[in-house]
Amino acid sequence: MSAIATGAQSPATPWRHEIRAMLALAWPMILTNLGQTAMTATDVMMMGRLGSNALAAGALGSNLYFAPLIFGLGLMLATSPMIATELGRKRHSVRDLRRTVRQGLWLAILVSIPIWIILWNAEAILKAMGQEPALAETAGVYVRWLQWAVLPFYGYIVLRSFISALERPGWALTIVFAAVAFNVLANWCLMFGHLGFPAMGVAGSGLATTLSSVLMFAGMAAVVTLEPKFRRYHLFGRFWRADWPRFVGLLKLGLPIAGILAFEVTIFNAAALLMGLIDAPSLAAHAIAIQIASISFMVPLGLNQAVTVRVGLAYGAGNPEGVSRAGWTAYVMGVSFMTMTALIMLFWPHLLISAFIDVSDPANAVVIGLAVSFLALAALFQIVDGAQAVAAGMLRGLHDTTVPMIYAGIGYWGVGLPLGAVLAFHFGFNGVGIWIGLSAGLAVVSVLLLWRWLRRDRLGLMHQPVI
Repeated sequence: MSAIATGAQSPATPWRHEIRAMLALAWPMILTNLGQTAMTATDVMMMGRLGSNALAAGALGSNLYFAPLIFGLGLMLATSPMIATELGRKRHSVRDLRRTVRQGLWLAILVSIPIWIILWNAEAILKAMGQEPALAETAGVYVRWLQWAVLPFYGYIVLRSFISALERPGWALTIVFAAVAFNVLANWCLMFGHLGFPAMGVAGSGLATTLSSVLMFAGMAAVVTLEPKFRRYHLFGRFWRADWPRFVGLLKLGLPIAGILAFEVTIFNAAALLMGLIDAPSLAAHAIAIQIASISFMVPLGLNQAVTVRVGLAYGAGNPEGVSRAGWTAYVMGVSFMTMTALIMLFWPHLLISAFIDVSDPANAVVIGLAVSFLALAALFQIVDGAQAVAAGMLRGLHDTTVPMIYAGIGYWGVGLPLGAVLAFHFGFNGVGIWIGLSAGLAVVSVLLLWRWLRRDRLGLMHQPVI
């Protein structure tokens, strides 16, 4: 008799259910990430219309901005596995979820203050790093307008984690695409002086992104306040009441996540700074290639966020089979997608580059040639980049963050950056050498994270901590 006739469940049914659940949760997150990246990509595209020097200065400023921003983002991301585990343990919990969200917002405020102080001195920091004074000055102006986006962006991330853990990520998608449209209009007005606004150049781009981030937080705050499914949590009621145990719990979980992200992102920031030491065309080409790679990375990043929730729910419910199933489902999806994007980068690089710079202008020939070379190498690390991103989310759902942070430090800064610097400056590979180092670092981290997941799965440790 068939499984349906007997009432038994086919062995494939739990996997089909997991695939559907993962896709339902992941695709709005992926589109949301693409929307957020579209804001940065829009900035870079429009800076390119101001000239290669403006593009290079914007790349320097953006890289300096993202280094501390990403560290704080790791702290905010601790809210997602904590909320998911609480929901898995007690589906209709209200008080515990409210405590986590409120303390996440507290953390957003506290971490923004030192970041503002650092970024206010961007020009001096870039000059101390040996960057060209004219580029450092322009980048410093850009960052002083951009830095105020930090706090509203963090607030948006905390509230997005809340609605995503409740498996309602569609609101975040709607809000971020409204913000993208606003950012395009604001860039057009403030950078080039349209509709009566002053032509602020790259400073206008920084202000546009700040205003867009404020819009994102305001929209998300309105949703959690007015939507009936979220309103019952009263997230902003008695907001200033201290909850130190939950605050410390977020810090303990979030600091290793912040470390992982900081190791990963700062190696790319360091790569941009090393490109600046080579020449302006290398830096401009790097900015284009990294933007293209970042866009494709939004899919495994969305799966990273979705698998954290799905693994966290199963982990909180004490279901090791569900944990394993959720993890492997996301992993296969992420690696498969990145394989396809690698092929696109290899076979159609000029089409991708044309979105950022005029490929028909002979003045851009050097930048275009370098960007094509960098994209070829980016294609090679697409698969391992997607694999490490999803694996990090799988482990994060288990609250397993400290050892993955150590792995990230080893791979990115122990292997990737030193190898790239040696190849670039000692062996004369220049920008290509830096990209080879990035690829090697990502490969090491990917292998180590997968090994840790396999060890937990093999030893049956999906429901408890492992050393």
